[in-house]
Amino acid sequence: MVCAENLFATTRWNVVLQAAEPGRPRGAAALDELCCSYWKPLYAYVRRCGYSPHDSEDLTQGFLARLLEKHALRSVAPVKGKFRSFLLASLKNYLANEWDKAKTQKRGCCPTLVDVNDPVVERSYTLEPASELTPERIYDRHWAFTVLNQVKQRLREEYTFASKSVRFRCLVAFLPGERNAQSQTEAARELRMTEGAFKVEVHRLRQRFRALLREEIARTVGRPEETDDELRHLIAIVSE
Repeated sequence: MVCAENLFATTRWNVVLQAAEPGRPRGAAALDELCCSYWKPLYAYVRRCGYSPHDSEDLTQGFLARLLEKHALRSVAPVKGKFRSFLLASLKNYLANEWDKAKTQKRGCCPTLVDVNDPVVERSYTLEPASELTPERIYDRHWAFTVLNQVKQRLREEYTFASKSVRFRCLVAFLPGERNAQSQTEAARELRMTEGAFKVEVHRLRQRFRALLREEIARTVGRPEETDDELRHLIAIVSE
């Protein structure tokens, strides 16, 4: 059994913090992975601040390119806590001080972290309800659903590796937050399983989902005690 101290010693956020130290090259890869995962929440925040889709793409790319430079992390300490909060605070600072420089840069001068021509990014933003949600709330909503999608992708990969991709396509509809197009009885019949056996499969999937969700959250906090707070925050966001 892995103790909590050892688990958190190797979280991606802690590896990212080490990237600012000499001789710690693997932090760059961890930071790149985290930043790419957070692209949509960051883009959504910039859009809600009033920037056009084109400018929002350029600003988000410019911000992440700047962050991926090692020297940008030298002032970061483990007490900064949650990666989600650190990233948003850094973006706000960037928009306040650097947006004019990023806006005048030619498209393509920064590393391409995502396909900025992908219409899915903008479409996911426009699907947000037309409300008075603040940019911070929009960021948190996209963060929450990004994390959930990452966990579901990990589950899909596990089932695919076990040659159970067809089973997963039926089971995934019964995870929290999903809409069921059919009942468990109908899904069990489709998989040629008894209803009892199918319910056991759903129970196991949900248990694994919760474990992976907790693990994913743990990767982005600095201390173990912050994990439960982040989980509660995520649940509150997706339950709105």
